[in-house]
Amino acid sequence: MSKLKEKRFKENVSVFPFLKRLFSYTFKYKNWMKGFIFFVLMVTLVEAVTPLVWLNLLDNAIVPLVEKYKDFYAKGINPEVDLSHLTKYAMMLIGLGAVLAGSVFMFINFAGRIQEYVMYDIRQELFKKLQELSFSFYDTTAVGWLMTRITSDTNKVTELISWGFIECVWGFGMIFFCLISMFIYSWKLALIVTLTIPVLTLISIKIRKLILRYSRESRRYNSELTATYNEHITGVEVNKSMVQESRASEEFESLSEKMREASFKSSYFMALYQPLVIFIGSIAAALVIYYGGNMAITFPPEITVGLLAAFFFYATLIYEPILDISNFYSQAQGCISAGERIFSLIDTEPTIKDRDGAGSFDKIKGEIEFDNVSFSYEKDKPVLNKVNLKIKEGQSIALVGETGGGKSTIINLICRFYEPTGGVIKIDGINYLDNTMESLRNKLGVVLQTPHLFSGSIRDNIRYGRDDATEEEITESLKLIGGDDFIERLDEEVGEGGDKLSLGERQMVSFARAVLANPRIFIMDEATSSVDTLSEAKIQIGIHEMIKGRTSIIIAHRLSTIKNCDRILVVKRGEIIEDGSHYELMLKKGFYYSLYTRQLREQRENEIMKTVDFVVP
Repeated sequence: MSKLKEKRFKENVSVFPFLKRLFSYTFKYKNWMKGFIFFVLMVTLVEAVTPLVWLNLLDNAIVPLVEKYKDFYAKGINPEVDLSHLTKYAMMLIGLGAVLAGSVFMFINFAGRIQEYVMYDIRQELFKKLQELSFSFYDTTAVGWLMTRITSDTNKVTELISWGFIECVWGFGMIFFCLISMFIYSWKLALIVTLTIPVLTLISIKIRKLILRYSRESRRYNSELTATYNEHITGVEVNKSMVQESRASEEFESLSEKMREASFKSSYFMALYQPLVIFIGSIAAALVIYYGGNMAITFPPEITVGLLAAFFFYATLIYEPILDISNFYSQAQGCISAGERIFSLIDTEPTIKDRDGAGSFDKIKGEIEFDNVSFSYEKDKPVLNKVNLKIKEGQSIALVGETGGGKSTIINLICRFYEPTGGVIKIDGINYLDNTMESLRNKLGVVLQTPHLFSGSIRDNIRYGRDDATEEEITESLKLIGGDDFIERLDEEVGEGGDKLSLGERQMVSFARAVLANPRIFIMDEATSSVDTLSEAKIQIGIHEMIKGRTSIIIAHRLSTIKNCDRILVVKRGEIIEDGSHYELMLKKGFYYSLYTRQLREQRENEIMKTVDFVVP
């Protein structure tokens, strides 16, 4: 699967297992959740009680006062009206408003806290998982869509825990309190309103599949869009130099169009809830007015005017919580796709991990042995084929050969970034799978072809693997690799990814970082290919001193830099075809001889060309 292509989730999953796992993150904040639920329910209780206040206001204050004073008004007399009852109900409504306002403030406060803390926990878990995953995971995964997990996907699902959950709790609370009140006062009218709930439930079941389907597509395209954006911003120089701006824009536009279409359809079906709920709620309110009105005007009346008014309140109130529950449900459906991506990443198991009861390398001498080792990145496509190799303690080994022959794979296996698919690799005679990766890698110093620096100062990057390093040790590591110029620049900021330094300067810093770790096994993979000739000459002097007494494995493009290695191994198509010192291999006049003489000839031709003065007529 292309790195830019997201995994498709097609299973028709239930929303409840997803919610159960998502809400498990709130267990750490039980008191906040209790407070959150309590104050939301207080809001629902106040709002559910308000129609009963109006019921009593009409039946016990307004209607009696009208009956009491209507004859006076009919005779043209303006009596002194007793407003004490109205004052009492006015004060009750003010009190309920105060409780409502305080409760709203409190649950918003708790909701915000819960969202931010849960978002923090999920992002921490995701980042930790990304550190644990093996190299093979990143071979098929784009950086861009990994970033959507930590950013937009995480934000989407945590909003469901806080603001979405408010709608759910408020909705169920309102329905519960309203139904109790209605059935207490009139079961007939209550039944009319209650019949709307199963109708909306059936509608929800029909629409949920469509919401989930298009939401999944939208989130997938969002991840691919981010990955493509990241790739083309990083490769903007290539696009410009090869005049591919239009092509890149067209590809991005095509992907954006697919996301727009999927997002629109998802939003369309989510929006269907609101008009349906409002329409059915209006029908319920109309039925309450019709049947309730008949009950109020019969003689003797079955219900009072105040009760009819209260039921009208409830009929219009109850569809709002149903709408909110529907919104929460549709929002949860939309979040399933984001949650699937988050939890699938969290659940991903590293392909390379320590065995149960694994020991550790306390100290190593540096002897490395490949015993009949085979390896393939993809099934039936071997990269190494039954390689046998023994490197003695303190030996310097150079790996040369054509691109794709298996040189970097040998280094990746030694570092245990990958593990052999066949055979055994031994360190000091011990199968390295029997000990932990951390204890092995603590003894390695690795310098790669493309150096990576972290934001911070030059000093921070040099001691990245050794926080306890002294200023003197940092200075000595720089002197050893010929990086004296950096000693006065240790506080200089390197920028994002080291972009404030040249490629050669970044490589010098990465060399100093590896030297400071004082490794027993030193590995360099095309480490001087990006360094200018003068800097390389300085580094070569440092390398010669550094590899003394250490086992070292070097891959170098310039063969002149490895002449002094104890052994040179020629790797071709996953096999070691030549093994010996520079002098021995030159005498054999084999593959290495051809490589070396061709490179030497090209180097001399370049030097001659530089000395020739061209006269332009």
